Amino acid sequence: MEFHSRRSGPLSVRRDGERLELDFPAMPGTPCEPPPRLLEGLGATPREVLKARDYMAVFEHEDEVRALAPRMDAIASLDCLGVIATARGRDTDYVMRFFAPRAGIPEDPATGSIQCTLVPYWAARLGRVRLRGRQLSERGGEFTCELRGARVGIAGHVVPYLEGTIEIGS
Repeated sequence: MEFHSRRSGPLSVRRDGERLELDFPAMPGTPCEPPPRLLEGLGATPREVLKARDYMAVFEHEDEVRALAPRMDAIASLDCLGVIATARGRDTDYVMRFFAPRAGIPEDPATGSIQCTLVPYWAARLGRVRLRGRQLSERGGEFTCELRGARVGIAGHVVPYLEGTIEIGS
């Protein structure tokens, strides 16, 4: 299946066994100084901050990401869609959480789109293009991703929530 989006162009989805794989454009982050409201919102100081569509706060340890108790009002005031918090994982390549109160999502349980920023970052640091990530939300999510030049393959198990037929009139 292929979707056409204004922002990202064609986005394809294919079945990979029991998983679905999305093909998205990579969105590498650019290092930046952390805005004070980001630090206030996270209640912690990351070792590094990058910005793409979202701010990405990189921490030293998985436990720091797990322990975050963000202030959503401060995060909602930032000039971005949301905030990715990430660190090297203990039993995965990386872990992440995603906060997007401006979009009405205080904490997203499993976020495919942030892999477009995470995968280029972790691929460069770990020296390989195929990676496994875990979202540390209450529900949680597991991703197998691959950096393919300017694209990112994002695969995971999905839970169907809607089935139907769309008819397009003339």
